[in-house]
Parts: sequence; C-alpha cells; structure tokens
Amino acid sequence: MNIGFAKHDITPRVGVELCGFGPFLGRHSVRVHDSLWARAMALEVDGVRTIVIACDLIGVSAEFTDRVCELLFASTGIASEQVMICSSHTHSGPCTGSYIGWGEPDAPYLETLPKRIAQAAVDALASLQPATLSHAEVPCEGIGLNREYETFWAPYDEAMMPDWRPAKPELTDTTCHVVVGKAEDGTLLGFMTYFGCHPVVCCNQSLVIHGDYPGVALNDVERDHPGSVGLFLQGAQGDVNSAIGGRSQEESLLALEELAGRFASSVRAGIMQAKPIEVDRIASHELAIPFSCKAWGLDELRTRLADVEKALAGVDLDGDDGPESQAVRMNTVCAIALRRLLRRAEAGESLTPVITLHGLRIGPIALLGSPFETFQAIKNDVIAQSSAPIPLVMGLVDDSRGYAPDRTAAARGGYAADTVPLICAELPFTNIHEELVAGLVRLDTALANLNG
Repeated sequence: MNIGFAKHDITPRVGVELCGFGPFLGRHSVRVHDSLWARAMALEVDGVRTIVIACDLIGVSAEFTDRVCELLFASTGIASEQVMICSSHTHSGPCTGSYIGWGEPDAPYLETLPKRIAQAAVDALASLQPATLSHAEVPCEGIGLNREYETFWAPYDEAMMPDWRPAKPELTDTTCHVVVGKAEDGTLLGFMTYFGCHPVVCCNQSLVIHGDYPGVALNDVERDHPGSVGLFLQGAQGDVNSAIGGRSQEESLLALEELAGRFASSVRAGIMQAKPIEVDRIASHELAIPFSCKAWGLDELRTRLADVEKALAGVDLDGDDGPESQAVRMNTVCAIALRRLLRRAEAGESLTPVITLHGLRIGPIALLGSPFETFQAIKNDVIAQSSAPIPLVMGLVDDSRGYAPDRTAAARGGYAADTVPLICAELPFTNIHEELVAGLVRLDTALANLNG
C-alpha cells in the first residue's frame, strides 16, 4: 500500500469570534496559544484511494464539506465518497458550523478555509509512498467523565492530580486507538488517533485560540517526530466532558496543558506499541437516512414562537451575564430557529432530516462516521454488532447536526435532547438511539461487503 500525510495551517486571524459555551457571548480572540491545523492522511491500495482529513474546528456544515470535495475533485479527480472530513469540536476555535448564536462566522476566513483544507489533502496525495500501517489500543485515562450520569465537572484540584479517575470510567472511553504509518525505511510518516471526549477544557471567558486538549497534544507529539503528521478522530463524546472546565482562563490553560499531556502520553505509547496490520483493501460508502423527529405542525410551531416572543417582550439586556441575560440570549436562539422552521413548513418543505452517514474500511479498521455528537451507549451498541475487527464509531464527520442522545437521556429530555436541535434549527429527534445504531450497523455491513 501507499500512504501519504500532510497538514495545512488553518489558524484564523486574531479577533475572530470563538465558538462554544453559549449563545451570543462575543468571545473575540486575543491571541494564539496553539495553531489550528487541517491534517490529512491519504491511502492507496490496488489503485483505490481514500483520504481522511482531521480539522481543529468546532464542526463544519455539509455544504462546506461539499465545497472542499469539489475543490479536491477538480484538482485530483478523487470522488467525494472517498473523502472523510472530521472535526475535533474544539471550543477555542472559530465559528464554522451552523449553530445559531454560537459565535459570529468570519466571512473572509470561511471563504478561504475550504481551499486551505483541500490543500492538505492534495499534498497528502502528492506524498503517497510505499508504507506500512500499524495499530495499537492503549490505556487513556484521567481525561473525561460522563456528564449525563456522573457530574458536569470534577473538582479542579482533584482532577489536576495525575492519578485522578472518574467515579464511573465504564461510561467513558478508557483507551485510545493509534494507527501509525511508516515508510519502508522505518521513518514515521504520521499517525491517526481516536478517542471520545468533549474538548471543552476552557471556559466562556477564555479568549485564546487553540485546538483544545487533542490539538495541543498532537502538536507536542509531532515535535517528537519532525516531519510527521498526527490526526485526531473524535469518537463518541456527546455525554463525555473533559474532567476540568468552567474555570478562569488562567486555570483553564493550566488544565489544558495537564489534560493534553495525559493524552499525548497515551498517543506516544500507542506509537511505540503499534503492531503491523494487513491492509488488503480500502473501501468507502455513504448512506442517506431519514431520522424521525417530533411532529410539530404549523400550529405547534406558531404557538411555540408566540410563547418565546412573549417571554422576550419588554425585556432589556442590562449587559451582565446574569440569569435574565442568559435567558434572553437562549430565547433569541429559539425564536430564530422557530422562524426558520416555520418558513420551511409554510413552504411545504419536509422537516424530517435526511442525514448522511459516511464510512471507510481500511483493512481491519472500520471508520463509522456520523455528523452527531454521539453518546457512549450508542457507540457501545454499534461495536457489539459490528463485524469489523477494529470498529471506530466517529462523530462530527462531514457535517455537524448536534447531539445523538441515548434512549435514557432522550426520554429524560433537557439540553442535549430538546435544546440543541433548535440551536441547529431542527426539530428534536424521537428515536435517534435505535435509528443511528441501525444506520451505522448497515454502514458497517456495506463496507464489509465492498471490495474497494
């Protein structure tokens, strides 16, 4: 097989608004702590090529992915199905997704970003050379906790201790996967890491640009191996937070270095322990699947919009960040979302989303991607039914569509199940656990049956 790695700097200018932590916060960046990158790995087996691109971004839209793929097809002839674009979901980078109110997009940055990301893939294809692929699954602990079934953050002083562990580690990822590409002479060309944890180490007062713990960690590991390129693939992180968050910027940056160091140590161990795997073929496949959602008709949408407008009527923002100000900002998000949904419904459009799942098969490894922030229980159900020796259930792939909560969290309702769909101008899902598991298992089966 042939393997190629490359990366391209996608750091925005200082001053762009950062994305995450809440609506209409005005988090304009003041400096760069760590550069952001689009990192690409290209693979070729028996003339079949595929590319994985990992970006230090909150997420991208399907339309954005289409633009990158158009540029790649025009310059290399590679089809969009053979290109997978992943996002780490950093909350300390620019707004690039479709979240209402979660940061103001910077138009010049978004205009030039597709070309910069595509260039990483073009360079990776140009660097294809005979190489071997190896894999390791190594312990990766002390980074995340399950915020749905444990607590939202761990006590700062406790979590900063190297031996800290969550009360329920079984509800998180406790290992990470590391895939290593080496040239025929043994030179490390690059590596790909997989782990599931929300990269939210910093806070709504943090104004510095970085790729959160995975971005900082991979920058460090790359410096150990000059010329190498390291990709981060986000796993099932919908209900898993980093252990530390919500602190001052100074404390957050200390926590960032601590958690990045823990992740980097696991990646280094994976690079050292990786064993060669046989890659007899590579294959790619996409599935477009409708997901059922709540049946809010015109009357329901109009009633909900009227209720939100009533709550906003006569309320003035006083400039602070108190409960009233937060409620106004969130109600503003809901008003914008409901108006968009209402316009679509009045135009006769279906409000049932059809969402594309995207998979790659690299020898024994199956990358099973969706655009969701997937909960751990969903990932576990997919792995239990997968036929692949190494199934990796990924989120934030090719698009960004909010949370895929497990059935327990969905029944309970709340932020992930009810609020985030509106932030994405979608209706809440009604059966996403079962439908996403079924879709990803179908994808896994299709990949197993493809020859290339």
